[in-house]
Amino acid sequence: MLSFASLWIPFALIAALSQVARNAMQRQLTGPLGTWGATNIRFLFGFPFSILFLAAVLIASGDRLGWPPAMFWPWLLLGALTQILGTGLMLLAMNARSFVVTTAYLKTEAIQTAIFGFVFLGDHLAWMKVAAILIATLGVAVTALKPGGEKGFAQVRPVITGLAAAAAFALSAVGFRGAVIAVPGVSFVTAASCALAFSLFVQTFILSIYLLWRAPKVLRAIFGLWRPSLLAGFVGAFGSQFWFLAFALTAAANVRTLALVEVLFAQGVAYYSLKQPFSARELAGIVLVVAGVALLVAA
Repeated sequence: MLSFASLWIPFALIAALSQVARNAMQRQLTGPLGTWGATNIRFLFGFPFSILFLAAVLIASGDRLGWPPAMFWPWLLLGALTQILGTGLMLLAMNARSFVVTTAYLKTEAIQTAIFGFVFLGDHLAWMKVAAILIATLGVAVTALKPGGEKGFAQVRPVITGLAAAAAFALSAVGFRGAVIAVPGVSFVTAASCALAFSLFVQTFILSIYLLWRAPKVLRAIFGLWRPSLLAGFVGAFGSQFWFLAFALTAAANVRTLALVEVLFAQGVAYYSLKQPFSARELAGIVLVVAGVALLVAA
């Protein structure tokens, strides 16, 4: 039986599965809405659900939530802004490469999160967890690196874009964990829900203002596609709720390493939905990812 402190494990698994589903939905909306229009879907339509989640948590827990302290805001802004950047870069990379391969590049986020978490939050990891991160990241690299193929900038550009998106997501994970643990005097569930609601509000405000200024037609198109956007927004907010709960309980690097199982989920989506078959090389990479994740949980 999992202890209370180990609840981050099922939280992260639920979040990873939800994230794969949301990424697939956003990818389908990139065509009609463009990169930043599809990016705004997760924020604009996810924000109302985050308010509902927070209200439900406050009613159930009886916590009294005050205005967050000053130290909460720099962490929140770091997480919110880098997540916007990471989402846009992710969708750009997905348009240039396969869904599975792009997801693999994004999962280099785990080792970057470990570095940023140590530098900014002082999150120390035991050697077994460091080994788990390296093994799982190696598995991701094996899955992503395809021998042969197109050369030159057309081949390198999506790789760079995917790695940059991973760095942005790593910073966002560290920022969100910093924000969650900065909320005083309430349960970890309330702290996580509070940080999520404020984050989605900031992200919705910034990106909606940008689209209103630069591409008002895209903003109108988003509301014209409100049904698929609403579903993507709910799935995104649902997954984010569990990411934040996991961040409240353990180092961001632990959460993002366990999230490497997303590569397995992405394989399933690509094979059954997007009709993208996988190779023996990708299966070998999956074995390494599973081994790294298993070592992390054992540690």
